[in-house]
Amino acid sequence: MSGVIRHVTISGRVQGVGYRAWVHSEATSRGLEGWVRNRRDGSVEAVLSGPEDTVSEMIAACRRGPSSARVDGVQADAGTSDLLNLRGAGERFAFLPTL
Repeated sequence: MSGVIRHVTISGRVQGVGYRAWVHSEATSRGLEGWVRNRRDGSVEAVLSGPEDTVSEMIAACRRGPSSARVDGVQADAGTSDLLNLRGAGERFAFLPTL
């Protein structure tokens, strides 16, 4: 896929509130590729890939999250194709196991 890859970490009350499902739904509806997972430290981690403007819009949406979440911070860094390829073969956007 052409475009950008961003590695995003979201902190706050983002586990147990449907945040991962929300990221999956929002990213899929925007036509993005990538994955999302919980981290043992209580954060949510995602890799988003697609057109730069669409990825930027998704990162902005992550700062709000679903209504049941409380987002304290969003860290967005450049991602790599190696990170993107942690998803299963043939998956556009995946849920990965907690790390």
